Amino acid sequence: MSVDVVVKEGDLAEMVEQVWVSYLDPEGISPLIPNGDDKQPSEVHSSVSITGAWSGHVVYASSIHAAKKAAAAFLAMEPDEVSQEDLTDVLGELANIVGGNVKAMLPPGCLLSLPQVVMAPDTATRYPAAERISGLYGVWDGEPVSVSMWQSREARGEEL
Repeated sequence: MSVDVVVKEGDLAEMVEQVWVSYLDPEGISPLIPNGDDKQPSEVHSSVSITGAWSGHVVYASSIHAAKKAAAAFLAMEPDEVSQEDLTDVLGELANIVGGNVKAMLPPGCLLSLPQVVMAPDTATRYPAAERISGLYGVWDGEPVSVSMWQSREARGEEL
């Protein structure tokens, strides 16, 4: 059985803010503005899974426009220069960075998977065997962006 998560929403928000300031908006010109809308649409999803003493997923989701903007900021290029490979690499890295920070707050023995990136509507990327336990939802330059944590229901002792 998995331990209860020790990462609170405030902790997750702080991790995302650090990533934003370090990689996506170092000049502070275009911050991620939380709006709490956990139903906002998304078209790109990158995730890492955590297994061990705690089992679940960390998911970065956004619109295509926000994903291209993130890749461009991360790689110091213009959004129209971003290739599909650039977009996939950067979004995977963003999920990996936040996932690594989450893993550091969990009990010893947790492992982090390689990131997976899916270009599909939010309806295509569900975690039916997991429950969303935390999330930061907002807009960046008018586009939806979210980072959420999902814990395995089986690990929580719940029936699937």
